[in-house]
Amino acid sequence: MKSRLATILCTAAAMLATTAVAHAQTVLKWAHVYETSEPFHTDSVWAAEEIAKRTDGRYKIEVYPASQLGKEADINQGLKLGTVDIIISGSSFAARDYKPIGVTYFPYIFRGPDHLIAYTKSDVFKRLAKGYEDKTGNHIAAVSYYGTRHTTSNKAITKCADMQGLKIRVPDVPAYLAMPRACGANTTPIAFAEVYLALQNGTVEAQENPLTTIDAKKFYEVQKHIVLTGHIVDHLNTVVAKQLWDKLSPEDRKIFTDVAQEAAERTTKKIQADEVKLVQLFKDKGLTVTEIDKADFLANVQKNVTFEQFGYRKADWDRIQAIK
Repeated sequence: MKSRLATILCTAAAMLATTAVAHAQTVLKWAHVYETSEPFHTDSVWAAEEIAKRTDGRYKIEVYPASQLGKEADINQGLKLGTVDIIISGSSFAARDYKPIGVTYFPYIFRGPDHLIAYTKSDVFKRLAKGYEDKTGNHIAAVSYYGTRHTTSNKAITKCADMQGLKIRVPDVPAYLAMPRACGANTTPIAFAEVYLALQNGTVEAQENPLTTIDAKKFYEVQKHIVLTGHIVDHLNTVVAKQLWDKLSPEDRKIFTDVAQEAAERTTKKIQADEVKLVQLFKDKGLTVTEIDKADFLANVQKNVTFEQFGYRKADWDRIQAIK
């Protein structure tokens, strides 16, 4: 009898403990627009599981990929509305609230992904991130490399002047438009899902994206040339909403930041490795892969585009350029 009573008491205690943990657990939403096969998602899932481990299960993070909680503009708005807690998003969206942070999309500001990563550890990054946080309350916990944007075309391009009159699809983001327009191209903001067909039927004859996107969307099937313009070293921010960041203890803030940065580093390494492989892959498929003189393109951008028209500050460009 005593043994049975002890068993019942132990079971009851275990149930109470489980209930207490469940009540103590905070469920969070992490949203992004990328597919489940991409490292931006797989490393977000890793980060969610890692945060749960390091906080002894006090936080359960549910990751919503592929625009399940809305497009990029929607999830950025969700940070303000409290409908999402963590997002992955580009600086072009952060710049809608705090324009100076968008300077990192200005053509040729970064020499490559290593320069980008060095920037994320610099005082100028801390200053720009703080400016964004002061304006919105949201906290940028980490930055991951998305890929270097290059140009594909059905005509040979070796210098900026070769883009004169080129019909090119470019996202309707001011900084993305800067280089093609500085070189005299005719930019067209076609929806991303329609780019392949537009290239195929000649609505446009060129587009620009990272090599990983060119491969994933099979743009190489309807283009002859891959031109390594490298005009933007694209990147994504892991952003924690104000309502969550304000509630986190200093210890939990460190855990969230450490894990977000580790996840970003994992993603960055994967993207860099994939890009190296893709250059040879495209050559093997018979495409012409062309290196260009970036100084020629940069000179035209600096001649035809001003920082002020975007709300950027040249002083920030100079500081980022000086980072080794």
